Amino acid sequence: MDESYRNILVAIDGSEEGKSAFHKAIHLCLQNNAALFIAHVIDIRSIATLEAYDVTMTEEAEAHARELLRDYGEEAKEKGVHTVKTIMEFGSPKQTLPNEIAEDHQIDLMVCGSSDMNFAERLVSGSVSEKIVRHANCDVLVVRR
Repeated sequence: MDESYRNILVAIDGSEEGKSAFHKAIHLCLQNNAALFIAHVIDIRSIATLEAYDVTMTEEAEAHARELLRDYGEEAKEKGVHTVKTIMEFGSPKQTLPNEIAEDHQIDLMVCGSSDMNFAERLVSGSVSEKIVRHANCDVLVVRR
């Protein structure tokens, strides 16, 4: 039975937690000779609220996402990952990552950073990593900084 991972998805958001998850994902890709999928999901609910004050928010969020994905993709290739794919989506990260992206790309391991939310914040909205763990149909590694 082959227990190596073939397709590893890492969720990035520009945070230090996301950066730690990215570096762990690179390590795992190199260990397993796996493809790396780097995903950034632009939360449409946050953008919609902010666009009421600044109509350029969607464009800025897209530009920031493209820059993050480009930089992380280049770093992964420089560190020796042979297959690197970047994905930018709009939606809820809590649903899009485990239910759409992971399924569409036959991901067998998702890597994400833990959030520094306090109990009240988790109670109200739940963390992205918590939702991924509950809903993913593949292994999930939550990386702590």
